[in-house]
Amino acid sequence: MNWIEPLTPWLLALVPIVLALGAATSARQPRERAWRTAQVSTLCGLVASTLLLALGAAGGLPAGEGGWQTAPLQLIMLLLANFIAFVVVRYSATYLQGEPRQTRFVALVQAVFASVSVAVLSDHLALFLLAWFAISMGMHQLLMFYPDRPRAALAAHKKFLFARAAELCALTAFVLLYLHHDTAQISVIVGAYGDHSVEGGTLSLAEQAAACLLALAALIKCAQLPLHGWLIQVVEAPTPVSATLHGGVINLGGYLLLLFSPLLLQSAPAQALVLVVAGLGSVLAALVMMTRISIKVRLAWSTSAQMGLMLVEIALGMVELALLHLLAHSCYKAYAFLGSGEAVEQDLLRRRAPGLSPSWGRWLSAGLISAAMVAGLVVLVRGVTDSPAFAANAPWVLLTGALTVLLAERGSERNSGDLVGFVGLAALVVLAYVGLKSLFAALLPETGHTISPWADLWMSALFLLLFAGYWLKRHGLHYRASQTLNRYCYAGFYLDEWVTRNTLRLWPHELPGRIKAKQLHTALRGSSL
Repeated sequence: MNWIEPLTPWLLALVPIVLALGAATSARQPRERAWRTAQVSTLCGLVASTLLLALGAAGGLPAGEGGWQTAPLQLIMLLLANFIAFVVVRYSATYLQGEPRQTRFVALVQAVFASVSVAVLSDHLALFLLAWFAISMGMHQLLMFYPDRPRAALAAHKKFLFARAAELCALTAFVLLYLHHDTAQISVIVGAYGDHSVEGGTLSLAEQAAACLLALAALIKCAQLPLHGWLIQVVEAPTPVSATLHGGVINLGGYLLLLFSPLLLQSAPAQALVLVVAGLGSVLAALVMMTRISIKVRLAWSTSAQMGLMLVEIALGMVELALLHLLAHSCYKAYAFLGSGEAVEQDLLRRRAPGLSPSWGRWLSAGLISAAMVAGLVVLVRGVTDSPAFAANAPWVLLTGALTVLLAERGSERNSGDLVGFVGLAALVVLAYVGLKSLFAALLPETGHTISPWADLWMSALFLLLFAGYWLKRHGLHYRASQTLNRYCYAGFYLDEWVTRNTLRLWPHELPGRIKAKQLHTALRGSSL
């Protein structure tokens, strides 16, 4: 396929160009034509990204050409972004009927995903940072779709400030890497660490600082505690905006760490920063999520927890699991937000089929069965392969806990069934985990990273703490300690209040006043007359 090589830069540039043209055209068209244009442009982007991934898998694309990257990581992310864009546009065409600013919305969505396509394909530090900035500015406008809502304005203000802080961290890191390597080409910089020529602990001070700044930028972008409040409050925006944010944009912090993972995995301070902040944040966010009633708020807390877990996976060196997690989370969150209108029906089903609190005997038997299944699988996998992808113990601890809950909580009418059926389902989950992880490990280059025993022990302890907290909040609310924990979780540990108060003190922002229903009704009657 030598004839493809000169066309490669144009093929790669086709996706963002089509989306950008769609955005520019939609902004000048009537509503119906604007939606049709957006559907055509996002469909073209989806088809083009699918063909590019197929060509890349067949070896028909060169490693890098014309400032673009064609590695499996970039092509997979490109396909994911365009799939989310197509789904969101198709859904929004019906959901936003009657809204006065539909044309503005459809143009901004296409512009955001055009910038996402540039960011994931870019092989230049400056172009990557410019695309990242364009994504943030476009999302800011989408989050202010209802500018008269005080909570939406407050959330957008906090996100604006935190995004600038993350971009400043990334800019400083990029300057340090450019000065150290004398190149702005991302593939060259990452390749300097991917060949394992630099052993851990021998990085220069500038490289260590760059790794820590990249880790900090990813933590901020992924809305990790305590800078998470804006992510919870932006549910004031329309549901398609939430699907765009949670399904296609917030994952870019994880993509940044995936992209520079060879550098991160050779910097012990950067790894420790991610493991401590994201590890604790994922556990706390998961516990807080259990106290929320609103489906969109629950999903927002879940995103913060899932992003923290994904960053932890990268810091442990399990980049293949992190990429699998990123893809699954994006598709699930987009589906969950777009299907949030069915929350009432699902709640009624839960009320008609309340779960029974498992006995201690059932918990013990479920734990023993899960531990035996996972232990047998660990022995089998490590006997067949010595891949570092299966070296860590923390994921096996998490999997054992999840299977224990699955097997123990099978007592409601909705989850009724015999033990054999649930054991079969658990075995299917285990096999899917190993199979998909092996597939993504084959797609990505090996990191050659040896997992630190202390990091592995730290995450194993956090996962055990997570399941202990889950049991207390789900089955032990009659204990005083559980009631105290539930009170703090319901308040989000007061972290966002502290951050909001200090943020507004450092950078005040005038919020729109609350609209009184009677005044609005009178104004509408006056305008109609």
